[in-house]
Amino acid sequence: MTKLKEQLQETTAFLKEKGIGDVDFGLILGSGLGELADEIEEPIAVPFSEVPHFSVSTVVGHAGQLVYGTLSGKKVLAMQGRFHYYEGHSMQVVTYPVRMMAALGIHSIVVTNAAGGVNKAFEPGNLMLITDHINFTGDNPLIGENEDEMGPRFPDMSQAYTKDYQEIARKIAAEQGISLKEGVYMGFSGPTYETPAEIHMARTIGADAVGMSTVAEVIVAAHSGLKVLGISCITNLAAGMQSSLNHEEVVETTQRVKEQFKQLIKSTLEEL
Repeated sequence: MTKLKEQLQETTAFLKEKGIGDVDFGLILGSGLGELADEIEEPIAVPFSEVPHFSVSTVVGHAGQLVYGTLSGKKVLAMQGRFHYYEGHSMQVVTYPVRMMAALGIHSIVVTNAAGGVNKAFEPGNLMLITDHINFTGDNPLIGENEDEMGPRFPDMSQAYTKDYQEIARKIAAEQGISLKEGVYMGFSGPTYETPAEIHMARTIGADAVGMSTVAEVIVAAHSGLKVLGISCITNLAAGMQSSLNHEEVVETTQRVKEQFKQLIKSTLEEL
């Protein structure tokens, strides 16, 4: 048995002892978006620090715990916060929670993030349905020996974001009167925000939003055969499109649109 499989066995056994049983959906909740987990019914909360082989989240706006229970009639396991490459973690550490979710039998994940708007038609506070991504982190979580039982050596990324799930999210947004944008998310390593020249490049090659997460998680989800729904909260306009950038604005904007965000996710979950 490989080291990764041993670690996953230890992690999943621990979570099952905590009462985390059958799970349908994994939720990865980004900066300022973790309050959705507060609406989970009959919750079981486990701090990241207690979970074997988990790291901890050090970013403001990330509570740093797993929450299990029922949301919109579905059994979910939510991450209030995530691990980031820029915190000094390897890509394998960043994506270990997705491996854990697959090992628990989860069939789908909902990935959310706070992102900078590159598309000139976007405004802070918009929600964007992620239709595809560009990996510009300079790394890939699948580099190294492949775990053949977990997924193929060369996974297909042509439909990493599940089209059926996108259709449902579009329908829900239309019913609720939410102006749901769509586009390509481009992942940078961080922790610096991008330069105006980098944003010009991103727009030129087809990005609509930029951020420092999500891409590695979705790569591992695709490798694991999981279905994916991705939603970005556009918290600011990217470098060169507004006077300055700061994390306080990110958290402030997610607080402003959190009710709309939560309703979109909850209603979409009901139909998935």
